Amino acid sequence: MNSISVRALLVRGMLAGLVAGALALAVAYFLGESRVDAAIALEEAHGHDHGGGEELVSRAMQSTAGLATGVLVFGVAVGGIAALVFCYALGRIGRFGPRATAALIAFGALLTVYVVPFLKYPANPPAVGNPDTIGQRTAMFFLMVALSVLLAVAAVILGKRLAPRLGNWNASIAASAGYVLVIGLAYAFLPSFNEVGKDFPAGLLWEFRLATLAVQATLWTTFGLFFGYLTERLLVSGPESVPAGGGTASRTATAAG
Repeated sequence: MNSISVRALLVRGMLAGLVAGALALAVAYFLGESRVDAAIALEEAHGHDHGGGEELVSRAMQSTAGLATGVLVFGVAVGGIAALVFCYALGRIGRFGPRATAALIAFGALLTVYVVPFLKYPANPPAVGNPDTIGQRTAMFFLMVALSVLLAVAAVILGKRLAPRLGNWNASIAASAGYVLVIGLAYAFLPSFNEVGKDFPAGLLWEFRLATLAVQATLWTTFGLFFGYLTERLLVSGPESVPAGGGTASRTATAAG
């Protein structure tokens, strides 16, 4: 990858992240906000002060402009990061073309950055959770994210090193098993937080959690598909295309980007 192609892929990654963020925003608004409103109503009905004092930003602003800004900025940011990961991964993780590589990166990001930490520390709506432990819960969640990502990178490296001796399939299974084993140990030894009140509706809790999962699934699925399409047009549209094992894009293709 030369500087021209990396820059072109970074721009396309951020564009794909913006599009993915827009679709994730729609899912968050139509599936998640009604659950948030219901949780706030329950909190207020039980005499709790949701805002902790005077409300600096209105609920209407939070659920529209605030939500849009957060989701779209997040989409652009992770799109750029994923594009840089793509630049490194293309041709180094197997004989995959641009679309397949983009799809693998998107799936891996969804799994390691969200699903694995989510299973240990799922999202909670308002009225759930002790305010005194919010700092600890946030720190543990991000620790789980960092651990999951680092272990995934280590599993990929381990799989590549084992492949010459075990073969690609067996090496992949061994590396994945190692990842699952260490994550399982993290689940067992890291602290858990069971702070859902007995009077909070279980149905509403899981609807909220599934909505947050749907937002992330929409974001990463859309990114993987759209970014894969854009990268294939960039890297495989010229007379000298990138081979399946990964190679440097043709000067004609990268100059066009």
